[in-house]
Amino acid sequence: MQIKKMDYDFSVCKVADYSLVDLTAEYCFTGKTQEENSLVCMTGDVPPNATRREDGWKAFRVQGTLDFSLIGILSGICNALAENGISVFAISTFDTDYVLTKKENYQRALDILEIAGYEIVG
Repeated sequence: MQIKKMDYDFSVCKVADYSLVDLTAEYCFTGKTQEENSLVCMTGDVPPNATRREDGWKAFRVQGTLDFSLIGILSGICNALAENGISVFAISTFDTDYVLTKKENYQRALDILEIAGYEIVG
């Protein structure tokens, strides 16, 4: 399985509402519940109405389109990183999974996944 590195800095935010979010940005992941409006975006795209933000994230994605019948893809990645003390923030889309780690753990996470048998592609 291939892991695609992404050379961007990301932020995880809470926003008052989505009115100032650039939904046309290259990466924009939103999640809405009764309690919060969440946003994951490139750090340069954080809107001014962010009420909380956590900067310093880097991301990689599972390369290709994943069929819904596949089991354990994200679990395998997360387990390998958890066993090595690296926490993650995971996002699933219709086609694939994205995994964010803190910037200071990013290269180590990729190295761990490569040792675990994943192919890291740029």
